Amino acid sequence: MVQAENPGDAPQSLCLLRTSALGDVTHVVPLVRTLQRHWPQTRLTWLIGKLEHRLVGDLPGVEFVVFDKSAGRDGRRAVREALHGRRFGALLHMQVSWRANLLSRAVNAPLRIGYDRARSKDLHGLFVNCRIPARRGEHVLDAMASFLEPLGLKQDEVRWDIPIPDEAREFAERHLPGDAPTLVVSPVSSHRLRNWRPERYAAAIDHASLELGWRVVLCGGRSEYEREFADAILAQASTRPLDLTGKDTLKQLLALMQRATLVLTPDSGPMHIANAVGTPVLGLHAASNPNRSGPYTDRRWCVDRYDAAARRFRKKPAAALPWGTKIEHKGVMDLIETDDVIERLQAFAAHRASTQR
Repeated sequence: MVQAENPGDAPQSLCLLRTSALGDVTHVVPLVRTLQRHWPQTRLTWLIGKLEHRLVGDLPGVEFVVFDKSAGRDGRRAVREALHGRRFGALLHMQVSWRANLLSRAVNAPLRIGYDRARSKDLHGLFVNCRIPARRGEHVLDAMASFLEPLGLKQDEVRWDIPIPDEAREFAERHLPGDAPTLVVSPVSSHRLRNWRPERYAAAIDHASLELGWRVVLCGGRSEYEREFADAILAQASTRPLDLTGKDTLKQLLALMQRATLVLTPDSGPMHIANAVGTPVLGLHAASNPNRSGPYTDRRWCVDRYDAAARRFRKKPAAALPWGTKIEHKGVMDLIETDDVIERLQAFAAHRASTQR
């Protein structure tokens, strides 16, 4: 495998390839900040998905080349044309899908850093010539950070500072005025088997509103499924949360999360968006391991039923599964009871009250 000729020397340019998804894109931002801090003169180009670009595409000092995966071959052709005749010091190939592997062929770089063999798939090894260290037990963000190691750098600080436009802040302030404690509920993951039952969300919302006296906001995207899911929650809740489902942009969601006191969500992009702006997360984990893909900064408030899911659906403890195993089976999220979430709400509220004394 090729190594950097002079590890630690700043290359003139680097190309980052991570097109999706929203949560994973937030994990790349600290890597970008580390590069900018150590090598401020290095030109950074990031190949990114169209949706994900709306979230982080205004990061200063980064050139973005947007890949529209819905365009198929035309989308890859547009990337090739944008990069034609260019040469980078290295490619950080941080995605292992077949589509991303094909896209990486548009990048001319002598050093092509990819995942270790255990985390590779779809012939990823054929498109790289240097691999990150093989480690078990890493959070996804730390795995992303290890792409710096073949370059002679180490991520010793995790910082996001994703820009939030004034318009987005004004939107959030208009809908969430003042400083009342606020629970933002983002109930839908794009992986549907990670989604909790609507009636259980409704019970948690009612508890936050009636027992804790909190303001509650319901958020979600513009898809028909998300609208139907939100309606199912609203139909079964005895209180009426502010319903912003389908009414905000990604930047506005970022601003809403920043004004929230706590965010309730399954393993999803909004979980990591909330974490990136410093808001605590009550994450719902049964289908995925919170130690790998939970909120990076603080997982104290999460409900973790991943081991129970492993024992029920894989007939072995979670520690015996390959790191990163998803347990996306029908009914897996039913392992999380309503009382589990209410207990975490109460614990967080008590902790918050104690720190405000």
